[in-house]
Amino acid sequence: MFRVDVKTEMLEWACVRGGFDDAELSERLPQFTAWMSGEVNPTLKQLEKFARTVHVPVGYLFLQEPPDEPLPIPDFRTIGSGAVGHPSPDLLETIYLCQQRQEWFRDFARSTGEGACQFVGNARLNSNIETVATEIRHALGFDVAERCLMRTWQEALRQFIEQADELGVLVMVNGVVGNNTHRKLDPDEFRGFALCDDMAPLIFINGSDTKSAQMFTLAHEIAHIWLGETGVSDVELVRSPTGGVESWCNRVAAEILVPLKMLQNEYQQNSELSDEVIRLAKCYKVSTLVVLRRIHDAGYITHDELWAAYQLELARLRAIPKGSGGNFYLTQAARVSKSFARALISSTLEGQTPHRDAFQLLGFSKLATFRELGARLGVA
Repeated sequence: MFRVDVKTEMLEWACVRGGFDDAELSERLPQFTAWMSGEVNPTLKQLEKFARTVHVPVGYLFLQEPPDEPLPIPDFRTIGSGAVGHPSPDLLETIYLCQQRQEWFRDFARSTGEGACQFVGNARLNSNIETVATEIRHALGFDVAERCLMRTWQEALRQFIEQADELGVLVMVNGVVGNNTHRKLDPDEFRGFALCDDMAPLIFINGSDTKSAQMFTLAHEIAHIWLGETGVSDVELVRSPTGGVESWCNRVAAEILVPLKMLQNEYQQNSELSDEVIRLAKCYKVSTLVVLRRIHDAGYITHDELWAAYQLELARLRAIPKGSGGNFYLTQAARVSKSFARALISSTLEGQTPHRDAFQLLGFSKLATFRELGARLGVA
């Protein structure tokens, strides 16, 4: 039986990179302990299974030392005042897949004579927050008065996503890596990112995050697109970054969702805070967390009061059971953006894109699934 020589240091690195400990891997792969002790080397088939388990390219395991794997895009995330550590394989693979989709769509848009999206990079850090937020709302058609007539803020979120997609921003919402339900994305690592491009601007939202957080993330990432800044974001409603891109995007996002002057006219200072939060959330069709942030921005509560109320409300929202199941085709369209899916399916049916490439970009392999998704999206 042919066995391969692989350094134990590389096996250990792969475990740490994938977030596994030795005990967990020994349970999944009984031979792992013997490999680590140097008692025996794995076979190539065993090494390939190990690589799949820890989510690492098998070729990496033959290197003499661990490779440097920086994020392929700027990282705006911070913990306290320091930078975040090494990205997980889940985050890296999600970014790589989105970059592949963006590259395909960019080429498609050019081949069909589509013009550039003029709004990409249309703002600057010294641009007026209120002016930019108003411009974004008008461009999207995300009108506050129209929002107020909707039944729920969840409905407003769905419309927000569709409006951004129709404007030309590919919005992808997914809580797992590709379609792998065993690899859930961690919202504590990242909530979203933006890939700026004047032909194919793309926003990814971590679908594992609460629905209430996703609306603010989308608004934040749209601000990134307007600013022309690609990057993984530090989207935080309470602890705002001090200065720079993230602070500007947070302020624009808040103004998009709840214009400060409107809130100041609406806020009833004699009412209980909790009652006002619920009332205003229903009025603006945004989450209660966003309303709390804006009440603080308007100067009606202190930062300590904001923090205390925010923690209580966040705990309440996280305790709400998440829905299960759902329509596969609606979920798939949301994961890859309706605009992207329609374009890819049309191109494939016309013979411009091989089915193999389309399946890889969409994340499935059955022709029947491909055809049904096309039918659901109105692509003959």
